[in-house]
Amino acid sequence: MIPQLVTARWRRKDGRTGRLFLPVVPIVIVLSPLLVLAVIGGIIACLMFDMPPFRTLAGVGRLFWALPGARFDIEQGRTAVSVSIR
Repeated sequence: MIPQLVTARWRRKDGRTGRLFLPVVPIVIVLSPLLVLAVIGGIIACLMFDMPPFRTLAGVGRLFWALPGARFDIEQGRTAVSVSIR
């Protein structure tokens, strides 16, 4: 299952928090022309560096397929960022 929603939360130095919800499917639809160019560029890079393009694309696909349920927490000093992928 592909990710459906990315939630980003942050806490500033003064203690205020913010939250941002990003729906994945509409963003992918809007950015799909750039996605096609990125895939073509990735295939060209694979051929330049003597890597099998289809295996590399399969590996990237598996990585994105495994993203739902991932959570990234970054904290430095009094500032914190939390990204949750559902």
